[in-house]
Amino acid sequence: MVIAAVTGRGLGVNLRDYILFWPAVVLALVLALLVSRWLARWMHRPWAVAFALVFSIGVIVAATLTPGRDALLFGIPGTGSCDLSHIALPGLRELLSPNETSLNVILFVPLGVVIGYLARSRLALGLLAAGVALPFAIEASQLVLTPLGRTCQAVDVVDNLTGLFLGLAVGVLASALMRWRGPRPEVEDVIEP
Repeated sequence: MVIAAVTGRGLGVNLRDYILFWPAVVLALVLALLVSRWLARWMHRPWAVAFALVFSIGVIVAATLTPGRDALLFGIPGTGSCDLSHIALPGLRELLSPNETSLNVILFVPLGVVIGYLARSRLALGLLAAGVALPFAIEASQLVLTPLGRTCQAVDVVDNLTGLFLGLAVGVLASALMRWRGPRPEVEDVIEP
């Protein structure tokens, strides 16, 4: 579940309900800065790709697995059950308006873009498998880790996977365009002496 509540006037983010979200985002940023150079060398990819990968996963964890305010301050646990009553793809209207559904979709788009950018590699296949498993692992964690005060909802898995695959399509397209365009010749290479 993302850190937002929908009000009658649109989207109202109540960060008081998730007081550890921003510290967790800062921690994700620091972690991404610390490990992305090493990860980029290991992956044989640009630093920015490694950074985006680590930071996008960090933001997902910050938004979905930090404890709620009531759990932190008052010890109010989660329900220990999972809402399976609504499992459907989000509609266009839901995606285009700021609400919990669209935020759950948007949350996974950057991860999908990174994986799509790495298309046509063994690494991308492994990351895709992990990316598909991640929403299930998050909801299972929210289900069993009741001290977090989170709610397991099956529809969140669908929303997260929608975002992952939308991002994947964008990343694959961007990667294909970059390969198609190829390296640009230098001006000196074009003009003969």
